[in-house]
Amino acid sequence: MTTEERRQELLQLLTRADGARTGTELAKKLGVSRQIIVGDVSILRAEGAKILSTPRGYRMLEKNPGVIETVTCRHTAEEMGAELDAMVDNGVTVRDVIVEHPVYGEIRADLMLESRRDVAAFVRKMAAAGAPPLSQLTDGIHLHTVEAKTREEIEDARKELARLGFLALEKMESDA
Repeated sequence: MTTEERRQELLQLLTRADGARTGTELAKKLGVSRQIIVGDVSILRAEGAKILSTPRGYRMLEKNPGVIETVTCRHTAEEMGAELDAMVDNGVTVRDVIVEHPVYGEIRADLMLESRRDVAAFVRKMAAAGAPPLSQLTDGIHLHTVEAKTREEIEDARKELARLGFLALEKMESDA
């Protein structure tokens, strides 16, 4: 199989997949190293493929995601799991996390969390790595791009975030 054939097969595997596929899984399937898969994904992205890197692996960006909005949150590192659970419990996919750094500007990381299982795996991975959340760079303030099938699901998630005290505007007003 040529390099171009392998990349096309990789693209097909991701397009047909129901969810995320790990680099290791894809490497075994295609008979190459995980590093080759990382490089192939980078080249496919440069060519316009909408491939996302998530904590659970690579996946294609949905063509018709439904409703997409941004939610501004603020909480402690210990409250991260509760915040994410509040969103996925209401049918919302948490696509990313974004912070506005005073020197680097916007810093964004893909998440693609769709369920409590995804959230638990993400929180475990963060703990195992000893990695602080990006929001620690900005006093807990951060954005999430979220998607859902309906606007009502996002509004229900916002209500739950407000109830928990995680919506940034309400939290900042109560701090004043």
